[in-house]
Amino acid sequence: MNMKRIATLIAVFFAGASLAAHHSPVMFDMTKTQTLEGTVVEFAWTNPHSSIQLDVQTANGVERWGVEMGSPNSMVKGGWRNNSVKPGDKVTVAVHPLKSGEHGGIFMSITLADGRRLGGRAAE
Repeated sequence: MNMKRIATLIAVFFAGASLAAHHSPVMFDMTKTQTLEGTVVEFAWTNPHSSIQLDVQTANGVERWGVEMGSPNSMVKGGWRNNSVKPGDKVTVAVHPLKSGEHGGIFMSITLADGRRLGGRAAE
């Protein structure tokens, strides 16, 4: 096998591995938007995706929602910092919910208690 062919095979292998590492948003209903008013339980500023755990009060009690977000790098471009939200903060979060009906979604925007609104790229 010549060197050019080996280099091409290596490039194809790594491109495929990179694509497999990222998932598509197929599990989220991108045609629906759901607004969640709740209290931040945890904000994870992590790669490859940040996330928020949120307690939402409903008529049936408290529901724990998981909200998937973008990478810290993409979120910084949207005005986020690692301390933008903290446990105990009262927030309103807009998400595309999970198609399964479970308590989760992909992030669209957040309104903080002081009225500031942050958007950001959804999970990559």
